[in-house]
Amino acid sequence: MSNYKRYLITSALPYANGPVHIGHLAGVYIPSDIYTRYLRAKGADVISVCGSDEHGVPITIKARHENTTPQAVVDKYHAIIKESFKQFGIDFDIYSRTTSPVHYETASEFFKKLYEKGVFVEKVTDQYYDEEVGQFLADRYITGTCPHCGNPNAYGDQCEKCGTSLNATDLIDPRSTLSGSKPILKATRHWFLPLDKFQPELEKWILEDHKEWKANVYGQCKSWLDQGLQPRAVSRDLDWGVPVPLDGAEGKVLYVWFDAPIGYISATKELTPNWEKYWKDSDTRLIHFIGKDNIVFHCIIFPSMLKAYGDYILPDNVPANEFLNLEGDKISTSRNWAVWLNEYLVEFPGKQDVLRYVLTANMPETKDNDFTWKDFQTRNNSELVAILGNFVNRAMVLTHKYFDGKLPARNTLTDYDNSVLHELPRIKERLEHNLEEFKFREALKEAMNIARLGNKYLADTEPWKLMEKDPRQVANILNIAMQITANLSIILEPFLPFTAEKIRKMINFQSKEWKLAGLDSLLAPGHILDKPQLLFDKIEDDVIAVQLNKLQATKLVNQNSVKNVPEQKGSISYDDFSKMDIRVATVLDAERVPKTQKLLKLKVDTGIDVRTLVSGIAEYFTPEEMVGRQVLVLANLEPRKIRGIDSHGMILMAEDTSGKLQLVSPAAKVSNGSTVK
Repeated sequence: MSNYKRYLITSALPYANGPVHIGHLAGVYIPSDIYTRYLRAKGADVISVCGSDEHGVPITIKARHENTTPQAVVDKYHAIIKESFKQFGIDFDIYSRTTSPVHYETASEFFKKLYEKGVFVEKVTDQYYDEEVGQFLADRYITGTCPHCGNPNAYGDQCEKCGTSLNATDLIDPRSTLSGSKPILKATRHWFLPLDKFQPELEKWILEDHKEWKANVYGQCKSWLDQGLQPRAVSRDLDWGVPVPLDGAEGKVLYVWFDAPIGYISATKELTPNWEKYWKDSDTRLIHFIGKDNIVFHCIIFPSMLKAYGDYILPDNVPANEFLNLEGDKISTSRNWAVWLNEYLVEFPGKQDVLRYVLTANMPETKDNDFTWKDFQTRNNSELVAILGNFVNRAMVLTHKYFDGKLPARNTLTDYDNSVLHELPRIKERLEHNLEEFKFREALKEAMNIARLGNKYLADTEPWKLMEKDPRQVANILNIAMQITANLSIILEPFLPFTAEKIRKMINFQSKEWKLAGLDSLLAPGHILDKPQLLFDKIEDDVIAVQLNKLQATKLVNQNSVKNVPEQKGSISYDDFSKMDIRVATVLDAERVPKTQKLLKLKVDTGIDVRTLVSGIAEYFTPEEMVGRQVLVLANLEPRKIRGIDSHGMILMAEDTSGKLQLVSPAAKVSNGSTVK
């Protein structure tokens, strides 16, 4: 363990517009809880802080759809999330919220300090404004026609059909979702954090000083830095959030990306009057646990804010995980394709540790991973029941049977006995190394290796066959088996806290001190054991079938919500059609657009010229698949700048009833530049 006096562990603030699902748990909260429990067992001065992220446009949209207030929305989900974490054993020292008075005060003070230091750049920009409602429109309150795929219901920040990232001003025929009217562009004043000014410091701090960071974290940061950082607005026109604390800034709030990370600070303030030693003392190690979608905010933007303020320490590590999929498909809250924690706790009572175990074993530490209910069942039955539960139960039952539940004394040990005991500190050492490196999957494997060691030892020695002819050796075997069990009660605490507590109760051993793990004499001769009980039970096929049927029903609902055939659009004249110059073109080169999941940059030969265009098809076609293809291009579409790239034209695609895009191409190869009539 590093030589720090104290540790501050933060976990990404869950957004309070819905419950927590298994993707959140595997990505952030289980790894955070494992590491925090490990530090506590080591006797470290450590606090773990989290809370609900309760501001931003999605909250206001949900409130509007449900005909309620944003405060009512966040109150509902804050309570659900907090209780779910508590029942699941995610043991934060404080679970706060960004609507708390302390947070408003802290976030306002943070902004004012940066403002008074002259950190911000003040800009006046044109943004869409709804004259009927009298309100500036956030991107999600604006819809219009996507300039890339023609979707008439694209949002002001993204087209959800083709996946293209947009600016609201890119939309064709924009309209306000509040009134349905066409918005106007109106000047508005905002404050920007000049990230470009922090770039040299960030490059040294990340690229030179933190090469030990996980490859996915380091790589994403390097990609952003290589492209050059740009100023980012810290305020927006909205009536839900922390008000900008300046005269003349009425109707403006702190942007949620600026407001939310300050929630870590305000939560620590709520927790302890000594909060500054955790945030401003160089002897504190700050670690952020997040998912990969938050890497830039925690490694570039929030550190820039802390540097600008001047007194705060920076994170020593940000061990972000990748995403967890569900039954081969991306988890989606909008499609209800998820396993919700609050529902799991009701449907699988007393099985918190089963889910903790499976999610840790499948943790997406270096790449996206998949959760399936069949794997959940298999790991429970084949590992938790057959290995861990079986060993502890056999050791307990045999000790009660042969020694009335009193730990027998050891006699002269065999070489095999000694080799088993010597393996305990070795496993502990490997486990510790993995925990320190944030390799929780490997650490869990080592913890289970202790149970495997015990199982093999009992299977090899067969004490149930020795009692009549060699009771002294049976005493050795069961003493060693119970020392292994006592080790499990400590080692399992970070991973399976409910199970560890059950074991401690059964063996009448309450210590969680990590320094005791690896020792072979935790229980003294004559120590009285409590009654044995099963740690886990088998999960049958019918239980899993219920969950699979539930997901299948969700899939059917999603499919039925998609119209089989889109309605015909309004009639146009032949003159309107003849204005479109559609040409056959060949793709000469293709590459992914950095920092996007769905955009390809294509170089095409239209027969007229060789030009560049950007298309949102990366989800369906790789760059290699596109090179050499003949496609249809709307050649005279007005050029657009997409992610800084000038796009000259649009590839024509067909969208099937599932939403998948297919290329529209000539049936036989024709000359580039051939027109479609």
